Amino acid sequence: MPTDGLATLPSAYSADDTIRRLEAAIEARGLAIFAKIDHAAGAAEVGLALRPTFLVIFGNARAGTPLMQDNQEIGIDLPLKALIWQDAAGKAWVGYNDPAWLAARHRLGSETAPAAEALAHGIAALAKEVAGC
Repeated sequence: MPTDGLATLPSAYSADDTIRRLEAAIEARGLAIFAKIDHAAGAAEVGLALRPTFLVIFGNARAGTPLMQDNQEIGIDLPLKALIWQDAAGKAWVGYNDPAWLAARHRLGSETAPAAEALAHGIAALAKEVAGC
C-alpha cells in the first residue's frame, strides 16, 4: 500500500490511448462510468495550458455500499477514481487511490476488510491492464 494512498503506474501508451483503454476496461467489467473530467479542456476554456489530464469516476453500488454501511464518511472517496495524465517528458501515467489505504483512512472495521481488499485487487488489476504492465 502506498504510504500516501496514491498508487501510480507508468503507461506504455499515450494519454489519449490510455484513457480509451481505461474506459473500455471499465465497461468490459460491467462497471458504470459516472463522470469523465478532461482537466486540460477545462484549462483551455479559461486560457490556460495543461498537458492531457483526465479523471474518470467509476464503480458500482454493489462494491462500494458495504464500505459506506460501515462508515459513511468513505463516501467522500467513493466511487473509485482513476487519473490519467501526461508528464513534462510526454510519458503517460495511471493513478488511483488505493482502497486499502481508503479503508484505513476511514477506520473501516474488520467485517468490511474483504470488500476493501477485493476493490484494491480489482483496481490494481484494472490499472495494470490499462497501462500495459
